Amino acid sequence: MTSTVDAIDATAVGDASAFFEQVVLACKPLILRGACRDWPVLTAARQSDARLFEYLNASASERAAEAFAGDAGIAGRYHYAEGLDGFNFERRTLPVRDALAAVAECAAAGDRGDLYLGSLPADSYFPDFAAANMLPWLPPKVGPRLWVGTASTVACHYDRFDNVACCIAGERRFTLFPPDAIGDLYVGPIDHTMAGQPVGLAVGSAPGDPRYPRFEAWRDDALIADLAPGDALYMPKLWWHQVEARGRVNLLVNYWWDAFAAGPDSPFTAMMLAMATLAERPAGERAAWRAFFDHYVFRPERHPLEHLPPERHGILGPLDQNRGRIRAMVMQWLRGGR
Repeated sequence: MTSTVDAIDATAVGDASAFFEQVVLACKPLILRGACRDWPVLTAARQSDARLFEYLNASASERAAEAFAGDAGIAGRYHYAEGLDGFNFERRTLPVRDALAAVAECAAAGDRGDLYLGSLPADSYFPDFAAANMLPWLPPKVGPRLWVGTASTVACHYDRFDNVACCIAGERRFTLFPPDAIGDLYVGPIDHTMAGQPVGLAVGSAPGDPRYPRFEAWRDDALIADLAPGDALYMPKLWWHQVEARGRVNLLVNYWWDAFAAGPDSPFTAMMLAMATLAERPAGERAAWRAFFDHYVFRPERHPLEHLPPERHGILGPLDQNRGRIRAMVMQWLRGGR
């Protein structure tokens, strides 16, 4: 049976340190009710769709933006075409003000298809937006991105970064699955995607779909997060989420950042390199490497050198002191040195 994501009143969260301790550190989704209640853009959206577009146009730049356009037949569900060799929508590049006007026209017409603008960095497209509409909990360099369009469903995917998604216009439903569902979501290609991330092809399928038998174990175990305008959702990285925008006009503002970053390297990069070197070795050798990864990387029970005094831990000592040494060693090996 599906269940709902836990929720708290955003006023219970204090400063950035409290946000990290109370929300981020648990690595679980959490709804923050009223997180954006004082934003000027929310005030505009509550007045009318026209007022919202006036607000956005007032600070819009001259840059062109990429829009997803779908005909009425897809009912706002942006996805692959049959056979996964293409998509059921087209991409259009328009000046951002023209794109906003096109969204407004689609919303008013109701039967001319759908239009969707996604992941527009505010500093490039709406330069005054960030200063006027702020979340107090995030690092100063983490900027907002805007997602505006008609009713739509974005296919179930994950992000490589932690995410705070703020609902401003229209209601949003997030359908979430934990990272360990990955093997049963029937994930599509990594390098042929709709918007950068692979998607769970089984999510949204009809019950009993013979193409996705393993998904039945998860179908009724999704977590649901329903956001009203002014609410926000914190999602840890790697959580799968399908996003439904349910209003005639919808605006979401989100922030991506790595809450636990301590260096320039990405865990995803490490995973891809591990895949290239390990994925097709014999099963027995893969099992051996899995034991080494558990021991040195994931450490489910203990530090790998807990039996030695700290001064003998060498490069396996505290990462904040040894990350550079490890990185230099790896770079030397990648260049062919030993």
